[in-house]
Amino acid sequence: MKLVFAGTPEVAVPALDALLASGRHEVAAVVTRPDAPAGRGRRLVASPVAERAEEAGIEVLKPAKPKDPEFLERLRQIGPDCCPVVAYGALLPRVALDIPAHGWVNLHFSLLPAWRGAAPVQHAIMAGDEITGASTFLIEEGLDSGPVYGTVTEEIRATDTSGDLLTRLAFAGAGLLAATMDGIEDGTLKAVPQPADGISLAPKVNVEDAHLDWSAPALRVDRMVRGCTPAPGAWTTFRGERLKLIQVAPVPDRTDLAPGQIAAQKNNVYAGTGSYGVELLWVQAQGKKPMRAADWARGVRIGEGEQLGG
Repeated sequence: MKLVFAGTPEVAVPALDALLASGRHEVAAVVTRPDAPAGRGRRLVASPVAERAEEAGIEVLKPAKPKDPEFLERLRQIGPDCCPVVAYGALLPRVALDIPAHGWVNLHFSLLPAWRGAAPVQHAIMAGDEITGASTFLIEEGLDSGPVYGTVTEEIRATDTSGDLLTRLAFAGAGLLAATMDGIEDGTLKAVPQPADGISLAPKVNVEDAHLDWSAPALRVDRMVRGCTPAPGAWTTFRGERLKLIQVAPVPDRTDLAPGQIAAQKNNVYAGTGSYGVELLWVQAQGKKPMRAADWARGVRIGEGEQLGG
């Protein structure tokens, strides 16, 4: 088939690579978000997908909005059979959805209908799910509600951050998306409507959502930290300033600390929760680089009975 691939961040690059390497389909163009300011100089930088497409010598389309007439006209001129999508980042209007004969097929990082929305991996970890995966589905105008072509499953490990898990899903999902294109082309794959039950939503996790509640159980605190790493970053406050928590570990036998109470030893730093303690392993103080929690604690000289979270 002739394909136009839509995607923007680094997590979409493995899928583009898989389609380029398949040898079975032609990736005629790539659609991605416009260049965005980045770094201290805030200079405009192309998306990871745009950079990869340019390396491969593929036409790159960067519409401000996918309803722009110039973009729609160029898409009609290319005449794709199907448009595979991974984390493109913009809503597609009906007029765009109708252009390819086989529609737009999205790779979504959950086992639909679970965790529909922008942050499925983060929510799966924060909810304590043991299994997640990726799904390919035909995009409709609803939120991740279209019929599903295929899935792959992935275990959520006890120490997984959302970054760890998303990386594994990006590569497993790349193979699934390529196989889905093959099945659509040869007619062996049909999309199946999602069940009406088991729907859960995964909206974007913002900075305020990542504010830790020390009255929550230790396992919940651990899941919040892992789910919010690397972004937006779980945080608390210490002496009135924000402190980001990068890695913690539940310590069931540490039951002597009140929620948020912090205790430092020579090589270990602990905080109380609503159940038992957690050890702080890596933190990042405001305006500082990430560091081991024990090094941070030595620098700030934690006093007896001091609190996280105010």
